Amino acid sequence: MAFEISLPARGTTVRTTLSESAPSGAALLVPVAHGEDGIEVPVTALAPKGLLEALVAVGAKGTEGEVTRLLIDDHLVTAFGLGDASEIDDEAVRRGVGAAARALNDVERAAISAEFGVAPVVEGLLLGGYTYTGLKSQAEVQDDENSDAETPQTTEVTVVGADEAEYNAAVIVAESVNLARDLVNTPANYLYPESYASVMGEVASTAGLDIEVLDDTALEEQGFGGILSVGRGSSRPPRLVHLTWAPSDASTKVGLVGKGITFDTGGISLKPGSGMEDMISDMGGSAAQLAVIAASARLKLPVRIDAWLPLAENMPSGTATRPGDVITHYGGITSEVINTDAEGRLVLADAVARACEDDPAYLIETATLTGAQLVALGNRTAGVMGSDELRDLIAETGRGVGEQAWAMPLLEEQEDELKSPIADIRNTHNARTGGMLFAGLYLSRFVPEDIEWAHIDIAGPAWNGGAPYGYTPKRATGAPVRTIVETLSRLVDKQ
Repeated sequence: MAFEISLPARGTTVRTTLSESAPSGAALLVPVAHGEDGIEVPVTALAPKGLLEALVAVGAKGTEGEVTRLLIDDHLVTAFGLGDASEIDDEAVRRGVGAAARALNDVERAAISAEFGVAPVVEGLLLGGYTYTGLKSQAEVQDDENSDAETPQTTEVTVVGADEAEYNAAVIVAESVNLARDLVNTPANYLYPESYASVMGEVASTAGLDIEVLDDTALEEQGFGGILSVGRGSSRPPRLVHLTWAPSDASTKVGLVGKGITFDTGGISLKPGSGMEDMISDMGGSAAQLAVIAASARLKLPVRIDAWLPLAENMPSGTATRPGDVITHYGGITSEVINTDAEGRLVLADAVARACEDDPAYLIETATLTGAQLVALGNRTAGVMGSDELRDLIAETGRGVGEQAWAMPLLEEQEDELKSPIADIRNTHNARTGGMLFAGLYLSRFVPEDIEWAHIDIAGPAWNGGAPYGYTPKRATGAPVRTIVETLSRLVDKQ
């Protein structure tokens, strides 16, 4: 792993190397597709003679997600499906390679050609091969009859014929996604505001970032009322972490903000107990932004980045914020707290207000913010709100890299619902309609009109509660790290 950090457990994935030829005896990973007349083998240097006939004989179709293993002339061949032969793109390759990577647990060495794209091949391998067994004992992990844990990866895969610079960049991005996955997968008794800030310091040291950590005393002195109000119910006080990447050749300036609720009970507005264990994922936005700024530094992107990551644990207690309380955010805006389970926007508001003080050209914020996002767009598609141009760029970029995203409006008719009789605004409208959009509208109040900004709601996409698919594992997905890294690259190109 690229990052040595203090977590109780880390995910594992395949190890990749770069070469001009496949090692002797390595299993061969070969793409296949589904054509009009059945399975097809695209032209690739690693396909052994007789592969097509063997695949037809065993009934392989070449459909997306299909993995077929064969022995041909003493070569172990893993054929992975790309789907429709007329619709092969980077995402099809990434998904197909990801499915193949999950099938390599019992393979010591393998090889794959980079002919179908260096980035999708490398990302498919490192992301698809990721498994997280957590704190299970080794004996339990290896006992297939009594455990549903996946076997840790130990396979080494040689990528044949890739450009070295493209290969290295793809590895950096994939490692950053897996860093975010590791953080989100970590139980909340190990990852809480103080320990999380310490891990961020370790990442900053590795990536060459500057870091500043504001503890609860500093937050009180500087007026971060939103972060303090959410963290007040916990015995573990909140933090605000400021990370900076400041290259001398920076062509533009970007602010990043990510929600870091290390566990969300809902506070006084307590959530139902069923499924609450998944609320360890409520810091997915901060994990993504930490991974993004670390990747940007390792890629040496010529952009100044300041990431402001608010960390808090939302717990019910005698000191917790109550529905009906009024709080004062950083910068002076007051909020009436209608529902303490709408806490993410309270900590984000403080961080957004502080980030905007630095006058960035662009502000990108992401959060596992609303259950309404899942209702509107499902488990895999993020909702993007904000300034029209940046919003649309991020949504398009997300779809391009395989992290589905859709541009959403901020509603004029919700302006009145945002008003409070006793504060400047209220944190929820207590209605079933447009909850994701209301949250975006709330956050817009903390962004000056001259700053292009976007809010990415990843409540569904950050966590996979079902079976693995493509290059997406169970549990933490690492979304939207790749979307934001690619967006930053595009913003640099615009300058």
